[in-house]
Amino acid sequence: MVEPSDEALCGRVGDGDEAAFDVLVERHRQRAFRLAWSILRDTEEARDLSQEAFLRLFQTAASFRGRARFSTWFYRLLVNLCLDHRRKHRWWHQVFGAGEREREDEPSLLDRQPAAVDDPVEAIGRARTVARVWEAAERLSPQQRAVLALHVQEELSMSEVAAVMGCAEATARVHLHRALAALRTLVRKEDV
Repeated sequence: MVEPSDEALCGRVGDGDEAAFDVLVERHRQRAFRLAWSILRDTEEARDLSQEAFLRLFQTAASFRGRARFSTWFYRLLVNLCLDHRRKHRWWHQVFGAGEREREDEPSLLDRQPAAVDDPVEAIGRARTVARVWEAAERLSPQQRAVLALHVQEELSMSEVAAVMGCAEATARVHLHRALAALRTLVRKEDV
């Protein structure tokens, strides 16, 4: 039996099919949380906003026209919610700080395992480097983190990243370029 596509499920959700909605939530729940966390860097906010994105999906599924892939449409909705949230709550974080994070619950931007390495010292060195890079990513703007997460973590093409971000592909490439340049600079500073 062939699984229905996300686009077909979204059409059914637009017609009020709650079972189709449940399938979409199950398919995209973890990636939505991971993407929201990559932008917000706060576990609770990421949970809340990824759930809010699914509620908006349920409410607006009938407006999905299928001109883009469902994932592009949905992740754009999610990214916009996260960026709007960051803009609205920026003053709070500046005054009171980001607060305590639940480090053990936070997903890594690079959840991938490194390639098999014969030398354990080399593996430890790689793990430290990856950790330093993603610690430096904390200092990027939300837009830069979003583009980086979409391209690196979610493995979207730059045209898909641009569609999710609601900008021109050239703008998405600029965000990625600036993010990578900032990461290089930050990591080099730590090496000195």
